[in-house]
Amino acid sequence: MTYDLYIGDRTFSSWSYRGWAMLEKFDLPYTSHMVGLYSGSMAQDMAHLAPARTVPALQTPEGHVLTDSIAMAETLAERHPDAGLWPKDPAARALARSMVAEMHSGFMPMRSECPNMLAHTWDGYVPSDAVLADVERAEGLWALARARHGTETPWLFGEYSLADVFYSVFCHRIATYRLPVSEAGAAYVKAHLACPAFRRWRAMGLTQSYSPMPYALDLPKGSWPGPTPLAAKAVTAGPSENAECPYSGDQVTHFMELDGRIFGFCNAFCRDKTVNDPAAWPAFMALYEG
Repeated sequence: MTYDLYIGDRTFSSWSYRGWAMLEKFDLPYTSHMVGLYSGSMAQDMAHLAPARTVPALQTPEGHVLTDSIAMAETLAERHPDAGLWPKDPAARALARSMVAEMHSGFMPMRSECPNMLAHTWDGYVPSDAVLADVERAEGLWALARARHGTETPWLFGEYSLADVFYSVFCHRIATYRLPVSEAGAAYVKAHLACPAFRRWRAMGLTQSYSPMPYALDLPKGSWPGPTPLAAKAVTAGPSENAECPYSGDQVTHFMELDGRIFGFCNAFCRDKTVNDPAAWPAFMALYEG
């Protein structure tokens, strides 16, 4: 039983990340399909998914199409009641659902003035009062969730839930635009940036280049504030320590250097996503540490 998930460009599509995280973070089986959000092929790529016309879109194993992230969230929670997408406690679940609904339909200044962009930070960005009000509102909701239902984990309701899925991209925007937050808010942002799943998503997004860059600002670019990646680089030739790709098991054709060691991969995408953040990939790290 495998879901088919249709997503847009990882560096820019915050809604796509939400859809992907619902499946990835809760260990639900899926195959992802890239839609031409910026290449102009989006309508063609999604023609067989009517009435869907935006990403993410999810097709169930039975062929049913879900066209909105809220519909995806509720359907997955309904189909997988033991996966933990919503908090178990009814009061916590009610608050989590309310917070998700508000994120889904609100926070318009943050959406419009701070577009999702994960390639780097913008240094010197000056947020409007409306964006700062959105940050204050989000921080208030985070504090309320923790006060009523939190534990020692960094997540809003103790265990990672759909509330964290939906507010993750708000945290990504805080990082990109270096928006001011409280100490508690900064810790929550840090937890999302350190999340291995998010690091893999960002590493995959960085394999694609753009000219011109969407949502570019006339500001200096800064280093991404997440965990510092291991210093890997692509190289043109082997031999590599491994004969088979750590992801597919296929014969290696592309190579990467890390700590003076050469590792092989079955294609450029497998290599480049690993170069971008080697420690985010358990299959590679098992090879590297072994």
